[in-house]
Amino acid sequence: MIDAAQNPLDARDTEAALAYAAGRRENISTFVRTNHEYYIANFDKIGASSKFTATLNVFAGLFGPAWFGARGLWSWALPFLILETLAFVSIARGLFGDLAADAFNRIASIEGTLELRRQQLAAAIESGSAKIDVYTRTVKSLEAAIDGIRAEAVELSEQGLTIALTGFSILIIAKIIQACVANWALETRFSDWLSNPAVRSGLPISQIIFSTVFMVLIVVAAMLHYSFPNRFDILSHFPTRPEYRLNSIAWVETFFASAVANGDALFDLITYGIRTILDALELVFVSTPWIVVVSLIVLLTWLTAGLRTAIWSGAFLAYIGLLGFWEKAMTTLALLGTAACFSIAIGIPLGMFCARRKRFYAVIQPVMDFMQTMPAFVFMIPVIAFFGTGKPAAVVVTMIFGGTPVVRLTVLGLRGVPESVREAAIAFGANKWFLLTRVDLPLASPSIRAGINQTIMLSLAMVVVASLIGAKGLGEDVLEALQYANVGQGILAGFAILFCAMILDRIVQGKRK
Repeated sequence: MIDAAQNPLDARDTEAALAYAAGRRENISTFVRTNHEYYIANFDKIGASSKFTATLNVFAGLFGPAWFGARGLWSWALPFLILETLAFVSIARGLFGDLAADAFNRIASIEGTLELRRQQLAAAIESGSAKIDVYTRTVKSLEAAIDGIRAEAVELSEQGLTIALTGFSILIIAKIIQACVANWALETRFSDWLSNPAVRSGLPISQIIFSTVFMVLIVVAAMLHYSFPNRFDILSHFPTRPEYRLNSIAWVETFFASAVANGDALFDLITYGIRTILDALELVFVSTPWIVVVSLIVLLTWLTAGLRTAIWSGAFLAYIGLLGFWEKAMTTLALLGTAACFSIAIGIPLGMFCARRKRFYAVIQPVMDFMQTMPAFVFMIPVIAFFGTGKPAAVVVTMIFGGTPVVRLTVLGLRGVPESVREAAIAFGANKWFLLTRVDLPLASPSIRAGINQTIMLSLAMVVVASLIGAKGLGEDVLEALQYANVGQGILAGFAILFCAMILDRIVQGKRK
């Protein structure tokens, strides 16, 4: 009775295994498009073990990076391309290259100097000058240098066979490795294709042509450049013309001149808005008695980050005050506060708008990349053209440099809100405003707060740079110490900036903890 009951189960298991094997064979055939039986056998062998299983793929070994690229395995193709290029360059240099070209160029350069010194020596002998000994020693020294370089050139010329054999050995090793790992890498891509049909499969003719042309072009260019140095000018120097740069400079200057002339009212309005906030914060930080400011900062730190952090904040403020940095530190905080207020006021709403509009975010993302990667000294040039020098220009430069993290992290936080939570709120009748204020923003608040923190920290990092265009504060002391190599002043002012940053960081991140 047991055998009778088990036989149907065994039959069903056998049928399922056969169906799975048939389906796998069909999938492999669809994926590889060529040499079906070969790849089916090797994929089954590789799939039977969780460890690396070496198999031999002759075509991958012969065609190397071109095979990997045609199969879409570019993460393998590029390292193998570098390795094979090194091998082919070594072979070409050893067999056909002019290994002593650099040495002979140095000899030619020295011979010109030697001829001049010989003429000077002959003139000195003829006139009975006192410099005969000097010129004699110089001529002998140059002749010895030429003899040494010529011996070096001969030695280099004799190393051609060794270099060629080394390149040939590297090529053979690379070919063996490629032949052994090709099927394993392709089987991994096959597994990815099963879970994501968008992964490219097969061996398209277009990919074969592109991969082959690309690999051959790279190898031939490298071989010609290193085997015959300075023989092909296009390989050594990028083709360009001076008028391209001059025309570009003229176009940029015309554009900015037109913008300055036509946007005077707009820039005045922006300057007025910055001045209003900046004057208000300077009144709070600079004009208010120091004991009031210290008390408020310590209390705020205590409420947000705890008693221990509040004590440390008090110690940092004492350091700033006792060393005479108080007024400049408050000026720096006013400047930083103005830039941070504008950055946060613009960045959070912009991030909220971008979070649900991927196309718009895709448009402004390159702009933010430009703002973060362009050196500050570069975008200071147009800012000075638009706003002149002084604190408003420093605020704008600080906003450009430090304003992007709050946008990015607001978008990241809002997109990270679980859809199940939002759907539950909508199911209970939440409107868009309730969904934003009671669901999205609270759940995204850690990321948004991190963005605010990063904006403040990056803004504070611009203190020294902003001092170059007329911003006062602690950056002025650091800049002065840099100009006059005053190590003590620079270090003390740097610690004051550091302590300001630490206090602001603890205040902003306190609730997050």
